[in-house]
Amino acid sequence: MSTIRLLVLGAVRMHGRAHGYQVRNDLEYWGAHEWSTAKPGSIYHALKQMAKQGLLHAHEIAPSTAGGPPRTEYELTGQGTEEYFRLLREALVTYDQRGDMKTAAVGFVVDLPRAEAVALLKERTLRIEQWRAAVLEHYVPEEGPGQLGHIGEIMNMWVHTADSEAEWTRGLIGRIEGGAYTFADEGDPFVGVLAEDQENPYATGEEHPGDAH
Repeated sequence: MSTIRLLVLGAVRMHGRAHGYQVRNDLEYWGAHEWSTAKPGSIYHALKQMAKQGLLHAHEIAPSTAGGPPRTEYELTGQGTEEYFRLLREALVTYDQRGDMKTAAVGFVVDLPRAEAVALLKERTLRIEQWRAAVLEHYVPEEGPGQLGHIGEIMNMWVHTADSEAEWTRGLIGRIEGGAYTFADEGDPFVGVLAEDQENPYATGEEHPGDAH
């Protein structure tokens, strides 16, 4: 649920105000339905749930002159903004074997000041090293994975994944410190959402009852 909350809050925030289908369209544009559990039902449920929790304000919008049902537009509340940045910061420093929170966090990293993003990523690198050290308490890479039978391949994969993740994170830190990308309060951000009338080339085309609301 935390990944869905981060994705939905981030998408709504980028628009300022957005209805449910816009949020779904953005998440499909980002491919989130492939690398996370962001499916239509979970997206619409998250919007309604977070509105009940006071993280989103729901604006009831009258039907257009062309007809169709009224739609609800969502906007982050002050509490919702706090929750968004809490989830973003937590996702940037947390290391685990799932990639969905990491992918979502990298997608929103420029919403933070540059110096804070660097500090959080350095903390992430430290936690990766600590996690790797914990694995090595039970597994000696120099002895090869066969020391634990075929199960050793799992720990071997963990070590290689941690090494790759740490290398990538250090590279990202270097690029950010070198001035790459536009961060909070530095200028116009990269636009990563679709305009309401813009076609989504990555849309699944799967219909859902929540699309009309």
